[in-house]
Amino acid sequence: MTQIKGNCLCGGVTVTAQVADPVLRACHCEMCRQHTSGAFFSIKTVTGSETVDGPYKSYRSSEWAERGFCGDCGSTLWYGTVEDEVRNFSAGLFPNAAAAPLVIEFFEDNCPQGYRIAGAHKKLNEAQTIKLFTGQDV
Repeated sequence: MTQIKGNCLCGGVTVTAQVADPVLRACHCEMCRQHTSGAFFSIKTVTGSETVDGPYKSYRSSEWAERGFCGDCGSTLWYGTVEDEVRNFSAGLFPNAAAAPLVIEFFEDNCPQGYRIAGAHKKLNEAQTIKLFTGQDV
């Protein structure tokens, strides 16, 4: 297990967390793209190991999720599921994105035409992503 530490753009919010096997995930859903102006890259941390200090705020973006951001500079901090309190922290908070490799893209079929992410990682379309998280076909 490794501890990672990072901060928002202004440095007002600091995040410390444990990672067991650091991996990056990218999401192209409409809300992530609106929130970050592109794909949201998150790093998988050990749930419950995270400490967030500073002027952070959260916005309830759907029935099941919230998005955290710095109350001063607006930096994206996390995407989290409300029911289980899992937070997926923005990879950009951590130096060199915690040296984690990209392993999966969600909502790959919603990726804008202006860019694509290269590499031989797993890519799930909208239906596959929804089924993964809800267990239901769309």
